[in-house]
Amino acid sequence: MALSYITNAHPAYIDALYKNYLADPESVEIGWRRFFEGFEYARSVEGNGSAATPSAAMDEKEFRVLGLIHGYRDRGHLLASTNPLKPRKERYPHLELPDYGLSEADLDSRFAVGNELGLGVASLRDIVARLNALYCGNIGFEYDHIEDRDRRYWLRDRIERLSGGDYGFPLEKKRRILEKLNEAVCFESFLAKKFIGQKRFGLEGGECTIAGLDAAILRGADMGVKEVVIGMAHRGRLNVLANIMRKTYGYIFNEFEGTMVPDLSFGDGDVKYHLGYSSQITTPDGHFVDLKLVPNPSHLEAVNPVVEGFARAKADILYGGDYDKILPVLIHGDAAVAGQGVVYETVQMSKLDGYTTGGTLHFVINNQVGFTTDIEDARSSTYCTDVAKIVQAPVFHVNGDDPEALVLAIELAVEYRQEFNNDVFVDMVCYRKNGHNESDDPQFTQPQLYELIRKHKDPRTIYSERLIARGDIEGEMAKQLEREFNQMLQDRLDAVRQTPLAYNYQESEEAWRKLKKKTTPEDYERSPETAIPIEQVRSILNRLQELPKDFTPLPKFKDRILAGVQSYIDKGICDWAMGEHLAYGSILLEGKDVRMSGQDVKRGTFSHRNAVLYDAATNAQFNRLDHLSDQQGRFRIYNSLLSEFAVMGFEFGYSLANPDTLVVWEGQFGDFANGAQTMIDQFLSASESKWLRMSGLVLLLPHGYEGQGPEHSSARLERFLQLSAEFNMTVANVTTPANFFHLIRRQLARPFRKPLVVMSPKKLLRFEHCVSPFEDFAKGGFQELFDDPRFPTKAKAAKVKKIVLCSGKFYYDLLEKQTADKRDDVAIVRLEQLYPLPATQLKAVFEKYPKAQVCWAQEEPSNMGAWQYVHSIFRTLGVDQLTVVGRKASASPATGFKKVHDAEQADLVERALSV
Repeated sequence: MALSYITNAHPAYIDALYKNYLADPESVEIGWRRFFEGFEYARSVEGNGSAATPSAAMDEKEFRVLGLIHGYRDRGHLLASTNPLKPRKERYPHLELPDYGLSEADLDSRFAVGNELGLGVASLRDIVARLNALYCGNIGFEYDHIEDRDRRYWLRDRIERLSGGDYGFPLEKKRRILEKLNEAVCFESFLAKKFIGQKRFGLEGGECTIAGLDAAILRGADMGVKEVVIGMAHRGRLNVLANIMRKTYGYIFNEFEGTMVPDLSFGDGDVKYHLGYSSQITTPDGHFVDLKLVPNPSHLEAVNPVVEGFARAKADILYGGDYDKILPVLIHGDAAVAGQGVVYETVQMSKLDGYTTGGTLHFVINNQVGFTTDIEDARSSTYCTDVAKIVQAPVFHVNGDDPEALVLAIELAVEYRQEFNNDVFVDMVCYRKNGHNESDDPQFTQPQLYELIRKHKDPRTIYSERLIARGDIEGEMAKQLEREFNQMLQDRLDAVRQTPLAYNYQESEEAWRKLKKKTTPEDYERSPETAIPIEQVRSILNRLQELPKDFTPLPKFKDRILAGVQSYIDKGICDWAMGEHLAYGSILLEGKDVRMSGQDVKRGTFSHRNAVLYDAATNAQFNRLDHLSDQQGRFRIYNSLLSEFAVMGFEFGYSLANPDTLVVWEGQFGDFANGAQTMIDQFLSASESKWLRMSGLVLLLPHGYEGQGPEHSSARLERFLQLSAEFNMTVANVTTPANFFHLIRRQLARPFRKPLVVMSPKKLLRFEHCVSPFEDFAKGGFQELFDDPRFPTKAKAAKVKKIVLCSGKFYYDLLEKQTADKRDDVAIVRLEQLYPLPATQLKAVFEKYPKAQVCWAQEEPSNMGAWQYVHSIFRTLGVDQLTVVGRKASASPATGFKKVHDAEQADLVERALSV
């Protein structure tokens, strides 16, 4: 028997609560307060004044009815009429009268607990009718899993104010809903007739989406939202672009005609249903709202963390951390929201300090089929939205044929988000009229479902008929709206031109507009000057040594790290961590912000960074780089959740919002980037080519063969080089702290932005020979290539018989052997930047050593690392013969045996230097 906790309450406990209520009603939980209010009312109305206590006056059935009310609040959504096509699957909610020890004989009995629902003393029949109207209609409210009582009661209060069915919308609001449905339905119908056979991933069956999104924007604007950032996959995207974003119909028709000229403001180079857009609207109430639809590839939910990162950056940069001013909206498919792991990762980060955006409105277009997969094959959970429960987000399940119910649910969702800055889900159950695309026949896999869909009216027709039946509008008005809209679309197609909406660029967007849109090979010949005065070098390092007087550092940090750094400062040299701190510190002192995240980045995986210290006595945190100057930029550094996909996507999104913030993601080990390969392939390497979206995101990926086994040796350098083309990003493997310093500063110094992938070191972090004098930070810029300093003159260079080209940490292994053997016939040349390849500088090196053979030396197996890339392009540099020294081709990146690794490493060095 499914009874509420209240049903089993002991009479003595109830009596004690009642005494507390009489003394101070506010001291009693609101549910009991309402119960006692009903009890008092019942005594006054029905003459039960002789009863001294509730337990004595009320029979057990009062509590059973109260249990029934709680059951509906908890599980009524399982009976809600949310499926527009067919009856719902039986989920056994246990909401029948016998489940609570009640029967039909009790239906006309009156119960004081009707006050719980605002009915006062009411018959059980009226109580059940009210519960069905509230909780089992076209909206299923799922919120009882929320632990926070204030939030749960806030929702309960608003839900139980509703009338159920007819939500009392004014005529003006109903007309707007009909207009949005008209736009949605007519747009799809028009495209289907004019562009037969073309893919558009139409919204047919889910057209209420447009009315729902419109309602979200209007209600958000009423509550202070200044900007809405939307992420969605391809289903319905064109309709959203046209009828929500107000992308011109002529623009969209041109894309169908294939005559588009690339728009440098909003991007091109991808299929039309992947493109993003930016616009600005003024709502009927006079609120000005910025709208952003983020570009998205076919990887469905991959855009989710990108939207969150973009929204967080806007909140940080434009809105002073006021999340109420920016609303992220993620539009999901039912199969994708249930099946894609990045959804879980994104939701899981929603309450974390470094990644929160003040709550996201998740809108699910639940068309009950994924590609051609039935629900039974798509998920194990009851609902596709069950991921919401991990952060106790409420879920409103809505019948997709009832636009008023959807608008009400959307408005409630926005109000909840603004009130509590938490995620909230709206699950619109609808259908997909066509197959996965317009040329796909869905009857092969869902014959019964599509027979139901074939006979089903579209949401616009259903709603207009309902309005006419209720007397809200005249039939002729509905027909006139349709005729006018269709004529407007035809006029746009005939003219294939339309004046775009005016657009006023935000401050961060103006910063992007000042940068170069296209780069040329000349932009990569030499790096710009990025030096800082030597006095600033000393000032930053000395300031980093200072700790608050009331701060208790760990003895290890004080005795080893601070003391070690001080000894380097006294010698005028920097190790890797010092060079990294100088890069960030100097950028901050220029008034620019730095954001860094990843797993354990505050200390660094190898405990080298220690950007944030923890007080040994209080565990309080001290951000060392956020205390350099009163006028500096913000240094935001966050240890991330154990995610690569979503976190890298978040940082990519953050980097899109402002070109003047340095954004860094660090992998705990370089191979951890494997978990974010979709982000690398679809966004990082291709966003500029596909969407003309530049990013300056930096990836720090620890890389180097040190006997740590196959999982922690390689950052898969070969993959990044394979993705490199058309100057889309920079791939580097740096050997000195000063050159790393210049490389990082170069990210914001160039008149354009490119992603930077760094094969960052492990051993070199504390390697005694991997240091740079202060002077190297105070002159020049990033060096794409280092020639061998042992051969400064033509006479010495003439003796060189072999040039060994290498990159990264392997250089020091070669250098040690070269020095020990006093070799004056082998020159070791370091490629610090692998892509774009410094071709002019390399040609100069080859000309300097005219008699030398050329060898590429690497630690990685020959089917990995840079060899394949280097070999493919070196003939263009005038090198006829290029040999390779590397480990044998292998399926695994490295051996797991330390002794085997040491033997392989020694053999590599020996072969590389042999002539």
